[in-house]
Amino acid sequence: MVRAMSNENSSSAGQNGETHFGFETVAEAEKAGLVRGVFDSVAPKYDLMNDLMSLGIHRVWKAAFLDWLRPQPDMRLIDVGGGTGDIAFGFLDRGGQDATVVDINAEMLSVGRDRAIDRGILEGVTWLNGDAENLPLPDATFDAYTIAFCIRNVTHIEAALADARRVLKPGGRFMCLEFSHVALPWLEKVYDTYSFKVLPEIGAKIAGDREAYQYLAESIRRFPPQDTFADMIRNAGFGQVSYDNLSGGIAAIHSAWRI
Repeated sequence: MVRAMSNENSSSAGQNGETHFGFETVAEAEKAGLVRGVFDSVAPKYDLMNDLMSLGIHRVWKAAFLDWLRPQPDMRLIDVGGGTGDIAFGFLDRGGQDATVVDINAEMLSVGRDRAIDRGILEGVTWLNGDAENLPLPDATFDAYTIAFCIRNVTHIEAALADARRVLKPGGRFMCLEFSHVALPWLEKVYDTYSFKVLPEIGAKIAGDREAYQYLAESIRRFPPQDTFADMIRNAGFGQVSYDNLSGGIAAIHSAWRI
C-alpha cells in the first residue's frame, strides 16, 4: 500500500483500479477486506467506543435521525451497515415492525444479534450478511432505506446509492447519517486535534487497536462535503434531497425520496 500525503475529499474509487483507505491508496479489490478487518477488530468494543469517542452524542444524532424518519407500523425498513442494531432497535421502539439489517461484517452482525437477544427482541429484525454495493435482496422491496456511519467505508459510493434506489419502492425514503464537514472554523481546529491526537489513543487503550481509529479519522476527512454528497444522491435518481447538520457539521443527515 502507498501512503497518500493528501487528505483531499474523494467521492468513490479513483482511476487505474485504485481507491482510498483513509489516507492510503489501495487497489479497489483490497478495500472491502481492509474495512472488514477494521470492524472485525473493533466489533466487541464498537458500541462502548462510540459512547466514549462522542461523549454519548451519537445517541442524540441517531434519535434525531429516527425522529426525521418517523417509523410507521406498515413501514418495511432496510438498515445497511447497521450490524450492532442501534437503528433497527430504535425503529422498532418508535413503532416500526419490520427491519432488515444488512452488514458486510459478520462479527458486527453477531454483536447485533446478541444485543437483540439481551433486549428480548426475538422477531421483527432480519440479519443478513451482504455488501452495500450489491444487496442480496429483490428490487422495490422496502419503504425506507437507512445507512448510518457506513457509506464512507464502501469502495464505490455511487454503486451503493444506485443499489439503495433499486431496493426501495417508488416513493420510498432514503436517509443517511454520516460524519461530515465542520461548518464552524473554531470548531474545526478543535475537532481536528481531537480526531488525530486523542481518538486513536482512546482506540488503543479501550479497543486495543490504534490503527482502526486512525483510519476512522482519515475516512471522515475523505468523505465528500454535504453539498457534494447531496449532488451524488440526486445523480443516483433521488428527488427532494435535503440535509441537516448536526453538532456544527460534525455529522449530517441526508434525506431523499426514490422517484
